[in-house]
Amino acid sequence: MNRRWAEAALVWNTVVWGSTFVVVKAALADVSPVLFLALRFSLASLALAPVLAGKRPVRWDCRTAGAGALVGVFLFAGFLTQTLGLRLTSAPKSAFITGLSPVMVPLLAALVYRTRPLVSEVIGLGVATAGLALMTLQGVTAAVNPGDALTFLCAIAFAAHIVALGHFAGRMSFEILTVMQVGTAAVLSLGSFWWAESAHIRWRAATIGAILVTGLLATALAYAIQTWAQRYTSSTRTGLIYMLEPVFAWITSFLLAGEGLSRRAAAGAVLILGGVVMVELKPLNRRRHPS
Repeated sequence: MNRRWAEAALVWNTVVWGSTFVVVKAALADVSPVLFLALRFSLASLALAPVLAGKRPVRWDCRTAGAGALVGVFLFAGFLTQTLGLRLTSAPKSAFITGLSPVMVPLLAALVYRTRPLVSEVIGLGVATAGLALMTLQGVTAAVNPGDALTFLCAIAFAAHIVALGHFAGRMSFEILTVMQVGTAAVLSLGSFWWAESAHIRWRAATIGAILVTGLLATALAYAIQTWAQRYTSSTRTGLIYMLEPVFAWITSFLLAGEGLSRRAAAGAVLILGGVVMVELKPLNRRRHPS
């Protein structure tokens, strides 16, 4: 039952991230990307700080803090390389390459857990990856450029974030892991925006709203949920569930901006949903991953 609740919570995260895509896209017209990340993670850190002083005492120890910091480095590296890569490649290729991170999760997890992913998970990932390609790679050139290489590093970083978090979440305080990973990403963002870009911001209601929504809902709450949820489900399943994000991003774009979906992309969305359902409802065995 805990696993079902955990995976339902991860689906909620994909709904939130997919829903905020339109908000973030609009905000980036008024604020440079890495500065936006710095503001987003800083606000999330401030929101999470009271967790350590909550009603239930949280035992602080250097080992857990260090683990959280390591997870935070992977998290920030993913966002930074994605931002830098997007300047040098197209948005569709960036979306596809970033979306490959779940495919890398079982490979990295095998090194950590020293076990193989379930057959149903591998098949589900393959089906979902095909769907992702249909949704994102319409009319995209096959040539590889430096932006693609940076974005590939982004996919590795996000996969490493999921695997590392899954490795530590079942052994350590999820409160400290959450605060430390978000805090580390905030510190690294604040130390990067001044050299990684020509920082600028125009303070408008939409920009402030985007920072508030992404900082509180899509970062503070979302990564607290992920850290808790990965105590009860495998890294591979987490990555597969996160492949639903482009589906929810399209639904939000359709509802808010009236952006339609081609038949090819619609078929891709169906395949992604099919891959997730295949893993959730038709496992070929019951072997449980360590977490």
